Amino acid sequence: MAEPTSAPAHADYETRFPRVTIQFCTQCKWMLRAAYFAQELLSTFSTSLGEVSLQPSTGGTFVVTIHHQPRDQAPRAVSTVLWDRKTDGGFPETKELKRRVRDVIEPGRDLGHVDRHRSAHAASKTAGESSGGADGAGGPAAAAAASGAAMTDTPCEDCK
Repeated sequence: MAEPTSAPAHADYETRFPRVTIQFCTQCKWMLRAAYFAQELLSTFSTSLGEVSLQPSTGGTFVVTIHHQPRDQAPRAVSTVLWDRKTDGGFPETKELKRRVRDVIEPGRDLGHVDRHRSAHAASKTAGESSGGADGAGGPAAAAAASGAAMTDTPCEDCK
């Protein structure tokens, strides 16, 4: 029988960058939406991300922040807000959030159909076509519906 060779958990822990933090309002019941975005980021970037964490909050908060170490600067962490519901208006589309993460951690990386769709979408907008719907083709509501997240963009009474 092999002898276990485990060290204390804190000895193996090392802060790995980049890290994404999704801060969400528990009063507004946005945990499923936050978990969906975390799952999508981990599926797309897998080992390129050191961590994706969910951070419960209140007050109608939904903020996605990336903590990273820029390659061209001294080895210290920089925090960049990728999306803030209050300043960016609503929730991001999954593909837009993936683009923003990619632009920080792997700017040259091709995201496949996400990037091709963006080029086609930009071309159709230039041609004067509409993508349909008030918030674009599908929009954040469609992303949340696909994840089974709560479908309300209206803050709870406590968050107003």
